[in-house]
Amino acid sequence: MTSPKPQQPPKRKISIFGREFAMPRSRGVRIGIGIGLCFLGLLGFLPVLGFWMIPLGLLILSHEFHVVRRVRRRLIIWWERRKRPAN
Repeated sequence: MTSPKPQQPPKRKISIFGREFAMPRSRGVRIGIGIGLCFLGLLGFLPVLGFWMIPLGLLILSHEFHVVRRVRRRLIIWWERRKRPAN
């Protein structure tokens, strides 16, 4: 008889422009990556680093913190209403 395997949380995935990317299972690593991307994005005036890192870091952090998630959802709703053609 084998002992039952401990249940692991499902893999978290991020969807960007229709493509899905797997994120690390560890919450601490995800938070570290998100904070690191935001911080390095502030140095976007330097070569290689760019301001594109800030929204990506916030997207990763939005999967961990409800405050960032709310802001992301409000931004998505605002953007969709803005794109909708006027009647």
